[in-house]
Amino acid sequence: MNALRGMVWLLVFQSAGELLARGLALPLPGPVIGMVLLLLALRWPAVQTPVAECAGFLLSHLSLLFVPVGVGVMTHLSLVSQYGVRMLAVVVLSTLAGLAVTVLSLHLLQGRQPLDAASPPAKDGDV
Repeated sequence: MNALRGMVWLLVFQSAGELLARGLALPLPGPVIGMVLLLLALRWPAVQTPVAECAGFLLSHLSLLFVPVGVGVMTHLSLVSQYGVRMLAVVVLSTLAGLAVTVLSLHLLQGRQPLDAASPPAKDGDV
């Protein structure tokens, strides 16, 4: 029941983001605004606990979310065979760019600590 309440919170924040984006003609997509609102609301335990349970449920069934993507790829195999190499290059490059931006963001958010200082200290038996 609590996970269902979390799903309702997710839909409420997405809908609020859509309403704000369309109502105020903002240049950001509604779900992005909804995620920012959700991020602010996650400090509130009445939102945090149900959303955490819903997130756990969704993560445990994450593989089911790839079924529509797989069906889409299968129905457009001719496009994949025609543009497959280019699509693979874009996926690899965008993944690497995303990883690089994530590492740089975490590095900046951790107070610009050197990477060696962020690792835990070595134990006596470690080499």
